[in-house]
Amino acid sequence: MELKSETKEASETVDTIEVEQEFMRHSGWLERPSFRITLISIFTALAIVLGYLLHQFINIELFTLTIFLSGFILGKRDGMIVGFFSSFIFCFFNPLSPSPFPLLIFQLVHYTLTGLIGALLSGFLSKKGILNKDKDLYQFSLMAIFGCIGALITTSFQIFASLVYTLSFYNSFSQFITHFLTGAVFTAIHIIGNTLGFIFILPGLIQLINKMLY
Repeated sequence: MELKSETKEASETVDTIEVEQEFMRHSGWLERPSFRITLISIFTALAIVLGYLLHQFINIELFTLTIFLSGFILGKRDGMIVGFFSSFIFCFFNPLSPSPFPLLIFQLVHYTLTGLIGALLSGFLSKKGILNKDKDLYQFSLMAIFGCIGALITTSFQIFASLVYTLSFYNSFSQFITHFLTGAVFTAIHIIGNTLGFIFILPGLIQLINKMLY
């Protein structure tokens, strides 16, 4: 009985140590407010720079992916902060033309939620044991999940952005169908481009950043 008791206590001690080590492993750099502020600034600047660099390629962008990645790495609050400020700066000072007010509001909300979605997906995958920071993320299941999320985020943006634009300037829902179908080719390019980015680029970036942080 004593041997079993000692074995049980030893096992519990090992489990406690492992939990504490895991906590320390996850709480290091990201627990420092100054470092988190730096990461927020880096993600925000990166999203804006990538937006400006790729603006000449119609509907080819890494802006959405960068904001999603920030939420995935930093969590809900900071991902939403990155989404809000990067979209405000890029959309208000857009090199093509500033977004009109109703569309700007939608873009702020959409990209803020994109950062939130990134954080929620990270938490969900970690909780289910699907996401392992020491494991290769280029697995079919994870790539399929990332691809679906990227497609859904981009499709919703295209639909609701067109809806907000037509209702604001034409005040007619019938114009929405015409406006949306007119840009169907560019919409398809945007959705396919972001889906491929989420499938092939996002897993590698997550692995790279996790190795740097942990």
